[in-house]
Amino acid sequence: MSILDMYNQFRDTFPEITEKADKEHIRLWSEIDPDLAYSWFESLANSLNNEMKKDVPAREYSDVFEFIRSHFMNGDKEVRNCIDVAFTENLFWQVKPENAKPYWDAFPNVLKELYVDFHARKPA
Repeated sequence: MSILDMYNQFRDTFPEITEKADKEHIRLWSEIDPDLAYSWFESLANSLNNEMKKDVPAREYSDVFEFIRSHFMNGDKEVRNCIDVAFTENLFWQVKPENAKPYWDAFPNVLKELYVDFHARKPA
């Protein structure tokens, strides 16, 4: 599965957070373009950060985290890199620890490891 395949599957599976990520992506890149699918996952992380800041319950995004975990575990090198760099490294950015904690608790262990490997600490 390619990054574009993962991007399209995500969009079909999670229309509500996709709409929020699209707005963030347009703010940053001026358009939605499948050729920018890699960068779109950074916009997804930013959208989830906004949800954390609004105190939206983490359970609302447990299926999103499972989707990302599954694709990381089963994806090729490009998919794994996209999840690691574009998504995981940007998640929890400028989120208060008390808002990040429920999401961190729901975050799959393999993705937690990526986060800690990059940031050298937990977000909460």
